[in-house]
Amino acid sequence: MRFSGTYTALITPFRNGEIDAPAYQSLIERQIAGGVDGIVPVGTTGESPTLDTDEHIEVIRLAVEFAAGRCEVVAGTGANSTSEAIELTEAAEQLGVTGSLQVCPYYNKPSQEGLYLHFKAIAESTNLPIMLYSVPGRSSIEIAPDTAARLAADCPTITAIKEAGGSVDRINQLVQAMPADFGILCGDDPLTLPFVSCGATGLVSVASNLIPDVIVKLVKACLSGNFPEALALQKQYYPLMRGLMSLDVNPVPIKTAVALQGHCTADLRLPLAPLSAQNTALLTTLLQSFKLL
Repeated sequence: MRFSGTYTALITPFRNGEIDAPAYQSLIERQIAGGVDGIVPVGTTGESPTLDTDEHIEVIRLAVEFAAGRCEVVAGTGANSTSEAIELTEAAEQLGVTGSLQVCPYYNKPSQEGLYLHFKAIAESTNLPIMLYSVPGRSSIEIAPDTAARLAADCPTITAIKEAGGSVDRINQLVQAMPADFGILCGDDPLTLPFVSCGATGLVSVASNLIPDVIVKLVKACLSGNFPEALALQKQYYPLMRGLMSLDVNPVPIKTAVALQGHCTADLRLPLAPLSAQNTALLTTLLQSFKLL
């Protein structure tokens, strides 16, 4: 399986401290109506570090149930503990997901050899297609292109990488290192156009929680080589994409934006704090300028 197109890194709605299943179902319906290729439950945007194991698995179960085969479900089942990542991945496979997102281990800061052994062990525990996730801003290390290439060569189920390091040159390096059929997904909405122009095959989007149809149109324009249309969309929506990532740490602004539209509460789990009153006002003005409120 080659990952390509638009994938939404879903928020996890809460109400009174619990998972808000009706709001989650509504969110997924909007993604499918917007034409996304897949959804990614319990990634960074889904506040996965604050979910216990049972909740983590329940959010994946709900995503599979609500998607009902109408789009791919790529479950975030990574961890900084290899055994925990295997446990979550095996549970997700039993629930019927179509793929697994495996974040680079955070905090314990393994070597590249440690990364290789970690991801290899996970790949050997499942038949699911795996998308690696390199995000040095959160894990303090990156998955080196050589390590990714080694994993692709040794593990047939490792078929893609989500690149969230903010470097276009990393895409060039990955294109040189990886097999031709290996998926390279952009992990930053504002960088979609330059990443795809250098060889990325799609996007794992935060903004598509809010504007799935626009993000789908942007990605399709990029992948079809219609860069004038893509550039026009990029220019038009850059202020929104940038604001959703700069007013606070993800997923605080995007969850607040969806809540301002009335689709869920803005409830977050500690240690994430609510968006400040000042930045909520800025976000409200921003959404109004795009006629989203």
